[in-house]
Amino acid sequence: MGRLLSCTTGLRRSRQPSHALLLLPIALIVVITVAAIRSPPDVHLASALVIAPALTPSFAGPRTTALVGALAVASEVVIGEFRGELINMNRIVQIVTLALLSVIVVVYSAVRERHRAQLAQVRTVAEAAQHVLMWPLPERLGPLLIASLYLAAEDEAQIGGDFYAATRCEGGVRVLIGDVRGKGLSAIGEAALLLGAFRESAHRHVTLPALACALEQSVHRYAADFETPEEPGERFATALLIDIPDEDPVTRMTSSGHPPPLLLSSGHAVTVPSLHPSPPLGVPGAGGAERTLDVFSFEPGDTLLLYTDGVIEARDAQGRFYPLTERVAQWTDAAPEVLMHHIRRDLLAHAGGRLGDDAALIALHRAPAVHHRHHHGVLGHGTGRGSVRA
Repeated sequence: MGRLLSCTTGLRRSRQPSHALLLLPIALIVVITVAAIRSPPDVHLASALVIAPALTPSFAGPRTTALVGALAVASEVVIGEFRGELINMNRIVQIVTLALLSVIVVVYSAVRERHRAQLAQVRTVAEAAQHVLMWPLPERLGPLLIASLYLAAEDEAQIGGDFYAATRCEGGVRVLIGDVRGKGLSAIGEAALLLGAFRESAHRHVTLPALACALEQSVHRYAADFETPEEPGERFATALLIDIPDEDPVTRMTSSGHPPPLLLSSGHAVTVPSLHPSPPLGVPGAGGAERTLDVFSFEPGDTLLLYTDGVIEARDAQGRFYPLTERVAQWTDAAPEVLMHHIRRDLLAHAGGRLGDDAALIALHRAPAVHHRHHHGVLGHGTGRGSVRA
């Protein structure tokens, strides 16, 4: 509630015009009035007074716009009085026209202000929903420095069908990133289901394949709740589960149709760990598919970059996909927050400022090994390189 109040208060403050901006239409009225009074009889400058109320809504609300409009109409009357034209039909028509135009501008300003307030409320609720659904990742978990980025494709939305989560388990960190088919509000429910299932099951299942099976069961159990008549049996999600031990410089991962992460090392080195994905979660008939546990080295000083397909499928004006691997090679030594900043700016520039699909990224940087306190939970076991069938 405090956050909502803060956002609302910020909106009101942002709509308060600065004195410098308010002086502009007032100065215009004064200058036009003086010039119209001193101009020859055949020169009519008073019609330019409409500029002042028309300009005001760009930085002020309806009340200030009405005040400026009233001042413009009064100036029109003053001009007519000084020029002896107050009873002239042309002057009366100009005064009435200016008054009507000012009223129209005030109404427009009021409607726009209401829409602006509604949009601000939607943004605030969307942001609050995002924080409830996807808890902000901490800057550090165990030996990992973490930064994340979420870009929703829906206009004015801050959340969509991509999701991620991270939790401390005994002796390490367990991470989930995934992508529900579709985007926007229609995919939020299924994303919430998977995040809830992960938080509940991450500490119960010893191995990642077992955890993936638990998520699969949750998707099938509630699949009917998210299906639409237009897309029967088409609800599924990709997911990548990762275990990162505190002391052992390896990473274990299980993919359900999700793209592999990128491993960034010093010297602009970017490698793609070997990955043997299983079918996405929720695909009909694939619930009993064999899942693979892939293992690769994750040394101190390296950064592991997780992402959803909305990143690599972003297209530029010529239809070319975003070359994530090539672009991040120039930022391998950057801190996670800096890396996210570079990718966000570069990705939006590539896509022309707007993405066609939701996009999420997580950067996990392994700091030099130190001893960390263990928390409750269980981490998957197993060491070595290559793939382990489970």
